[in-house]
Amino acid sequence: MNLSFKSYWNLLSEHIRPQKGRFVLLAAMLFGSIGLRIFAPQIMRRFIDSALAGETLQTLTWTAIAFIGIALIQQVVAVSVTYLGENVAWTATNDLRAELAEHALHLDMKFHNDHTPGELIERIDGDVTELATFFSQFALNLIANGLLLVGILVALFIEDWRAGLAFSVYSALTIIILGRLKDIAVPHQKARREAEANLYGFIEEQLSGTEDIRSSGAVDFSIRELFRHQSAILGHNRKAQFKRWIIENAMGFALTAGNLLAIVSGYWLFSAGLITVGTVYLFVHYINLLEEPFWAMTHEIESFQTIGACVERLTEFRNFKVEVVNGAGVEIPSHPKGLALRFEDVSFSYNGADSVLRDLSFDLKPGSILGLLGRTGSGKTTLGRLIFRLYDVKSGSIKINDSDLREAHLETLRRNIAIVTQDVQLFRASIRDNLTFFDRSIPDEKIIATLEELELGDWMRSQPKGLDTELDTGSRSLSAGEAQLLAFTRVFLRNPGLVILDEASSRLDPATEQKLERAIDKLLKNRTAIIIAHRLDTVHRADEIMILEKGQTSEYGERKQLAADPSSRFYQLLQTGMEEVLA
Repeated sequence: MNLSFKSYWNLLSEHIRPQKGRFVLLAAMLFGSIGLRIFAPQIMRRFIDSALAGETLQTLTWTAIAFIGIALIQQVVAVSVTYLGENVAWTATNDLRAELAEHALHLDMKFHNDHTPGELIERIDGDVTELATFFSQFALNLIANGLLLVGILVALFIEDWRAGLAFSVYSALTIIILGRLKDIAVPHQKARREAEANLYGFIEEQLSGTEDIRSSGAVDFSIRELFRHQSAILGHNRKAQFKRWIIENAMGFALTAGNLLAIVSGYWLFSAGLITVGTVYLFVHYINLLEEPFWAMTHEIESFQTIGACVERLTEFRNFKVEVVNGAGVEIPSHPKGLALRFEDVSFSYNGADSVLRDLSFDLKPGSILGLLGRTGSGKTTLGRLIFRLYDVKSGSIKINDSDLREAHLETLRRNIAIVTQDVQLFRASIRDNLTFFDRSIPDEKIIATLEELELGDWMRSQPKGLDTELDTGSRSLSAGEAQLLAFTRVFLRNPGLVILDEASSRLDPATEQKLERAIDKLLKNRTAIIIAHRLDTVHRADEIMILEKGQTSEYGERKQLAADPSSRFYQLLQTGMEEVLA
């Protein structure tokens, strides 16, 4: 991807605009310091010429005081620029991180299936950190050093046009060399950033699978893979550093030639009686001062190698489009007995080739409960994902209360639907935030009442800080049954019209399961529900049974009728035990 200047400008201006005032002040201080640095040598030149001409001590003293005063002002400005620049950078990069994190959270599940959390962390945090200087001073430094260069050349022309012309030609040749070399390290810097993202993704996978890796004796393999990822980073880094070495040595050669030019031209003009000793000093000082914008531009270009790679990767990331988009805003009205759900010839594939669901149709009335059975891979979980619009159907339609899901706002849709699975995701946050998903509009009284209703009152009272007690993300502070009941509490607080239970009680001991069964009875009252089951005893509440086979309906009908029909598949499962038949 060859990025235009506009891509860099858009990224910069978008996050600098909210702090325009500070950025303008930063620019004013940077540009003001340029004038001071160009003017300071003029004072020193006058001091030298005055001393050689035998001027009074008072004149020399005031000239020296003026020079020292300007030097002190320059130092104050330098400190202020550093402080303000860091402040601007910190604010801008935090805004960009927030934007990218929000973008990632809204991207489709297909994107998250293709990209590891470690890779996303590296893009959102690692790449953005590299851009801190870009946001604070990169553009301003380029402009400031460019103006410093022009100012020095103008001052040299004023002193002697021959010196000004010679140094202008020298500066133009140096800039051309830098321009030719500026992009040579970008591909290696980008490859290094990609390799680092892969490393973070690998580490995230290994840490999440530590138990399985250790129990299967795969630790040595993990270490070898770690070294392989690090070796890839080292290889790309070596190539990038070598290209940077070429840039720095080319710049060093150019500056050595510049010093030689200053000394020779100064000696020649002084010998011809065209300039004074103070002006010779001025030439030498200005050529040394020229080193600063040249080196600064060199370092900026070196930084540009990394910045270019980061901007390119972030631009690619921001260009990922959301496929599941908000609908026109059709409301999903509540129903006293739950929501109506209808599948009409629904087909779906994750990869566009292998169909997971094919021509699936059923009609679930408000308040009805559907028991969904089938072997692993038959499409049961996919069906729930489609109802949530984590993915969109490839053909057919899914309707809630006779309205197509794609016509509703995602927030409205997901507020009216809830799912409880075997695995309960907890956050490193308070009990209150875990139950309300950080919605502070839900009063504590309602939370406490719901916990009491689900028989979690004693557990709640045992917590040292009540609702402010922080939970562990790994569920180590909770038993499996307590975690499941907390998941049920979340659903009760949202009060959805449609609930999906994905074998929520399959891992519990009998005593806890009985408590959970009572919670399920309360949850399903006056709600439409789908129970995705792996055991027959979990579908005894179902009004209807659907058995999926390779993404298609193998059997569908009323539970009591199917259970009494010896020719039905459900009847056979009841006789043989579903755990064996559908395993």
